[in-house]
Amino acid sequence: MSNEHYPQANHFSFGDSPAMADQLLALVLAGKKRATCGALQSYYDDNDPLPQAGEINVIEDGRGRPACAIEIKEVSILRYCDVPEAFALAEGEGTFEEWKEEHRNFFTRTGEFSEEMKLVCLRFEVIEVFDASAA
Repeated sequence: MSNEHYPQANHFSFGDSPAMADQLLALVLAGKKRATCGALQSYYDDNDPLPQAGEINVIEDGRGRPACAIEIKEVSILRYCDVPEAFALAEGEGTFEEWKEEHRNFFTRTGEFSEEMKLVCLRFEVIEVFDASAA
């Protein structure tokens, strides 16, 4: 399945809990979430390369099962305080104010929040949804 089609792909799930992973994945599969962001510092902390446009990633559900493949279309590094409303809305998680509150809460939980913190902001497109019954 996904490993055969995308052997070089990075695998990840959204958020910091299985429930959040499933909730955000549902937004992706419904066509509402076409962007995401993460703390730039976490890439350095984990010694992970920064994502690049054109890369394929496999998004997993809250149980670690591959659910879909996405292609990264655009990568930008922005401070939290500079994220434009259009990007926040592309994350599909509510209004701009809700996005700010949820991300402030998330980054505070992970010990990283600052208005000036740098975020790696990705826009993506779903290129394949895997058949859940084949998992």
